[in-house]
Amino acid sequence: MEAKQIRMREYAGTRPVRDIWVLTKDPVRALADGDVSVAIDTISIDPGMTGWITNKRSYMPPVKPGGVMRAFGVGEVTHSKSADLVVGDWVTGFTGVQTHGVYRAENLRKIDPSLAPPEKFLSGLGMTGYTGYFGMNDLGKPKTGETVVVSAASGAVGSIAAQVAKAAGARVIGIAGAPEKCAYLIDELSLDAAIDYEACDIGEALAQACPDEIDLYFDNVGGETLEAVLGLMKYQGRIVVCGAISQYGDFAGALGPANFMAVVTHSLTINGFTMRDYMHRVPEALGWLVPAWKDGRLKMREHVIDGIENFPDAYDMIFRGENHGKLLLKIG
Repeated sequence: MEAKQIRMREYAGTRPVRDIWVLTKDPVRALADGDVSVAIDTISIDPGMTGWITNKRSYMPPVKPGGVMRAFGVGEVTHSKSADLVVGDWVTGFTGVQTHGVYRAENLRKIDPSLAPPEKFLSGLGMTGYTGYFGMNDLGKPKTGETVVVSAASGAVGSIAAQVAKAAGARVIGIAGAPEKCAYLIDELSLDAAIDYEACDIGEALAQACPDEIDLYFDNVGGETLEAVLGLMKYQGRIVVCGAISQYGDFAGALGPANFMAVVTHSLTINGFTMRDYMHRVPEALGWLVPAWKDGRLKMREHVIDGIENFPDAYDMIFRGENHGKLLLKIG
């Protein structure tokens, strides 16, 4: 049996990122004991992929040149030599950008498609949902009446984090990059204010939206937005650093904010994290996310692109901010 794959020719940085991808078609290896074969239905396109295509230090090893591009996916088991997974089970995990693959059963997590459509387990009920939930709830610890700011608030992680803060009773201001995205934050997610960073001076807009300063900032973008927020943080305020999408394309390394001494002068707490810190607690996140989604307290949306051959377009799209919701690539 043959499958299609997107492979990384070489590390990013020496040529445009778009040129490092190649579509291949190779046989699927035979199953060993403990293996399962999976037909991939959908994969997740994530900003963190940038850290996997460079040989610089990151939170996990990079993809090796010539290797299948790493990605989270969902799919259906088609053959099994495992006692834990049977044909017809739906699973999620690091499937890679490919139409079919063979994996060790212990490296996959079974999902229940009766709870929600499988692609939801790559969206608000998947890694991005867990990230927003734990980052905000476990590290941020929002409280009733506090002012919370979330950057990239219309994105997959930011939208969940913002809704978790609202559920805790906080006043939540979302930052996004288009009028329709800001409208989504107000009209659909019921945030208290939304700032279009493309249409204003971000510092001035934040000062107007946060007259009592900022208790908690959930950072997805870094750069100028982080610098503006630092100037408005309340004494002993908290910052949760989830990502820095504004700087992901700078493979030479980006500089920190010029006013970083505010961390000292205002006794700020900064926590960075990745989901590897929380994988053992996924059931806890699902215990809140699934009921909240089912009863309408939690909203999530997906932006779906069709076809494995369109992976380069989808990858570029997320860094141009063109997706509206969790960006997914439909494979099956």
